[in-house]
Amino acid sequence: MINKGLGSAVHIVQMIIAEVLKRGGTAVDATAGNGHDTLFLARLVGSEGRVYAFDIQKKALESTKKLLERYGAAGQVTLLNTGHEEMDKLVPEPVDAVLFNLGYLPGGDHTLVTSAGTTVTALKSAVELLRPGGRIGMVLYTGHPGGNEELCAVEQYASGLKGAGFNVIKINYLNRTAHAPVIILVEKAGDLLESQAATQNS
Repeated sequence: MINKGLGSAVHIVQMIIAEVLKRGGTAVDATAGNGHDTLFLARLVGSEGRVYAFDIQKKALESTKKLLERYGAAGQVTLLNTGHEEMDKLVPEPVDAVLFNLGYLPGGDHTLVTSAGTTVTALKSAVELLRPGGRIGMVLYTGHPGGNEELCAVEQYASGLKGAGFNVIKINYLNRTAHAPVIILVEKAGDLLESQAATQNS
């Protein structure tokens, strides 16, 4: 279970995503892992919505599928056994939220980690897919090889998004070690509820 306090970076991101992702919405889990974020998104969108979950490891998707089936949420999820850098090709519709929990699969092979190049490619696609008012939540870890490079690449791209079109926030833990997780949030300017209403009425 995820700690529900501010001590959990994942919980902080989930709280912020939950503000904009509602029943009938569309979301992407860019790093399915063991499926907890996918289940969180699937519960928010409900049976009327859609979640696209990416992972390069079949083991991860098998765990995700079992978790979704256990909670009756598999029907609204499309599992994709490929890297999140393919997001622009495989997600066919605008989305309300995208969640990245980067690094390696907990309990899996720690040599298989997300990388700066593919993560930034996926982030660029996520930005393009976002509806007005939509949000991207990212949890980044720097304690493994390549983690710092991934964080720097994400920061460089995200800080270049124009302020008139996007709100970009970085959250650090001030009283933890240098390897504590870092949160990056991107919000596309505009009102998500108005956008959803316009889509439904078109």
